Amino acid sequence: MAVPLLEAVTAPRRLIADKAYDVESLRRWLAERRVHAVIPSTATRTVPYPLDHRAYRRRNCIERLFCRLKNWRRLATRYDRLARNYLTALALVATASEWC
Repeated sequence: MAVPLLEAVTAPRRLIADKAYDVESLRRWLAERRVHAVIPSTATRTVPYPLDHRAYRRRNCIERLFCRLKNWRRLATRYDRLARNYLTALALVATASEWC
C-alpha cells in the first residue's frame, strides 16, 4: 500500500520508514523518482543498504509525537463532529506537547 499512498502526494526528497518497508520493489520505485530511501535493512539481507542514521532518528521523534497525541482522549476517539474542530484540537495539542 506504500506505492498508491506515495503516488497521491507530491514526491518527497526522502522516505523515512521502518524495516517492514525494506523490499526491492519499493526501493526501485523510489529510485526511479529520485527519492532517497531511509529504510534500515532487514536481518536477512546479505548485503545491507547504507542507512542515514541522522535522518532515521527523525522518524523516532515523529513516532513519539503520535504516541503523545494518542494520550489525549479527545483526539484518539475523535469526539469532534466537525473536521475543523478536530484539526484545531490536533494543532493545539501538537503545539503544547514537547515532542523531541
